[in-house]
Amino acid sequence: MPDRKLLYLSQSDVASLGITMREIIDALEIAFREMGHGRVEMPPKPGVHTQPDAFIHAMPAFIPALHSVGVKWVSGYPDNFKRGLPYISGLLILNDDETGVPLSVMDCTWITAMRTGAATALAAKYLARPESETVGILGCGVQGRSNVDALRTLFRLKRVVAYDVMPAAARRFAEEIGDWGLEIVEAREPRAAVEEMDMIVTAGPILHTPHATIKAGWWKPGAFASLVDFDSYWDGPAMHEADKFCTDDIPQLEHYRSIGYFQQIPPIYASLGELVAGIKPGRQSPQERTIACNLGLALDDMAVAPIVYRRAQARGIGTWLPL
Repeated sequence: MPDRKLLYLSQSDVASLGITMREIIDALEIAFREMGHGRVEMPPKPGVHTQPDAFIHAMPAFIPALHSVGVKWVSGYPDNFKRGLPYISGLLILNDDETGVPLSVMDCTWITAMRTGAATALAAKYLARPESETVGILGCGVQGRSNVDALRTLFRLKRVVAYDVMPAAARRFAEEIGDWGLEIVEAREPRAAVEEMDMIVTAGPILHTPHATIKAGWWKPGAFASLVDFDSYWDGPAMHEADKFCTDDIPQLEHYRSIGYFQQIPPIYASLGELVAGIKPGRQSPQERTIACNLGLALDDMAVAPIVYRRAQARGIGTWLPL
């Protein structure tokens, strides 16, 4: 019987591989096109909840076109910053799609950050105005940075207005992206990061009861919004100003709605897969307000995992462990 082993990749291993945001966006576009045509397997993610507004989810998916199958075990704990710990942590297992044998166990923190930003940019490709050049970021943590990175990959961004309930986080955010060649404004009030923005990204903690900070009349006609934190930041009447409300997975959103989330959202227009596959049109006029509420899918992670695994093998990075 041949020796069997798997490749363990730490967070620093994964981050050191030089995988670009463009590569990740391109991989997600393939995955969502396949999803739009019904050619992926992705059951609803089960989870356990040990603290209020915290979660630990199991996220399996199979993308035949990418020969990618596996599962992510990921947690999100809003109070972790008080302990000096990240909000998101977890592991991803990549399996061989012919034998089911585990190929790799890798830290998922970097992957989760990058693929979430990439999903926003992919949605914006179909829902935002192509000439968009300003973005408001509400929530200046890892996802705030990753979403700006992704959007600047596809759009000619010029100006970022950043707001966080903790002003120190907004200052740190401005310092961290200061060499990206963008004008960065630290907003004192959330409205300044919404009105007059071409694109808006809310990236705070996911909350069962939204704080509903963003009100009707704040966002301009023609704007695109990405709700990375479910509907936590948005008041119902503000969301109902959208001409198109989209999500990455309609059945999953309906599941969340059945357990108390998304109680004030407008009717769902399309899934991201339907937009990418051309089954439904995206933006159809410069004046449309559009929303992408991407919940975060196993599909995203499994689109990226094979790239990580192949790159690590090619560069001799990681630790081989016996099975």
